[in-house]
Amino acid sequence: MTEPYRMRTRPKAIPQSLRTLLADVETATIGHFEYVGFIGALITPVFPAKAIGTAITVAAPGRDGTVIYKAIDLLTPGDALVISRVDQDDVACVGGGVVAAARARGAVAVIVDGPCTDIEEIRASKFPVWCRGVSSKTTSRRHQIGGAINVPIACGGAAVLPGYAVLADQEGVFVAEPSHMRRVADFALKRQRHSLQLRPHLEAGHSIFDLDQFVS
Repeated sequence: MTEPYRMRTRPKAIPQSLRTLLADVETATIGHFEYVGFIGALITPVFPAKAIGTAITVAAPGRDGTVIYKAIDLLTPGDALVISRVDQDDVACVGGGVVAAARARGAVAVIVDGPCTDIEEIRASKFPVWCRGVSSKTTSRRHQIGGAINVPIACGGAAVLPGYAVLADQEGVFVAEPSHMRRVADFALKRQRHSLQLRPHLEAGHSIFDLDQFVS
């Protein structure tokens, strides 16, 4: 018989230099040139927010709330808790208690491909949460089914490995291996600078095709 909760070693935190680099990067810019790594569009922020962190992953089945709190006990400052609802159900595993506990551990965000609950409490907390809607049906620590922590998961159609860099903002959530995220960030910032230079040309009513060089 296997252990009901599989807990693997926590990943290495993404470097501060990458966090700094990502501070001005927009996921919508990345969406112009990357095709994978985007957590599904139905997963949106509870309130406008931005978060940059190290992915701590959870595979959470059924109504088992224990696995979520086991993961929270492993969080360190700068982590982003990324949860896969493996049953794709309408049960909320994130609410006011989870948010309070994650914040106390120094986490920067919770991202779940399922609903949350205690929506007003989450908004009042100002702790960033990305989720797929709201539900009054919740998990409980009384239901101990099992789950896994720091394993590869699928969240909103995206593959997320523990230790991935997470960039989440009002437009979406993008995840990638840290070295690739750095390359993506460098290119995105270059593109954003170019876009700012291009904007007056477009605002003047000119065609983008009038320019010798442009980024589509």
